[in-house]
Amino acid sequence: MTRKASIERATRETDIRLSLDLTGSGRGDVQTGIGFLDHLLTSLARHARFDLALACKGDTHVDDHHTAEDCALRIGEALDEALGDRRGIARFGWAFAPLDEALARAVVDISGRPFAHVDLGLRREKIGGLACENVAHLFRSIAAAARTTVHVDVLRGENDHHRAEAAMKAFALALRQAIAPSGFDDIPSTKGTLDG
Repeated sequence: MTRKASIERATRETDIRLSLDLTGSGRGDVQTGIGFLDHLLTSLARHARFDLALACKGDTHVDDHHTAEDCALRIGEALDEALGDRRGIARFGWAFAPLDEALARAVVDISGRPFAHVDLGLRREKIGGLACENVAHLFRSIAAAARTTVHVDVLRGENDHHRAEAAMKAFALALRQAIAPSGFDDIPSTKGTLDG
């Protein structure tokens, strides 16, 4: 299995070029025009230990929503494609990640069933150029397009930048564990499929 995917998609709202290699080393080259979004997605690649190249030209003159959502959806789509029938993966992953005073927990099931529960407790309106409501939306959009169950909670923390980044790092670590080779050449489900 190659565990790679490339996506190109252009609409009136965004123009995205993405390549993903799940057997990479954690290189992230992310250019969305939104600094904090770049920061979060680069952190995702780094700590999940996959290589991600993502370039997006979005209608940021409107706001950040379309760019954030479409980038997350394309990452999820690429994950789904790169995992194929999900044969030989661990399937489940869980992790805690601190960032100074903030502590986050993430649990992932590469189940074929899209679901996300996200509780970040962010209080600011924006972090840099990214609306805080769109931070949670990133996780939900990735989960939906990747057909994956995701639970992300920030357990404590005063600084919203720290809370958001700790959440992304925990998610990345859990995802890394879930997509790792299990050592078995089977689909990790009693149903014999992870198609939902």
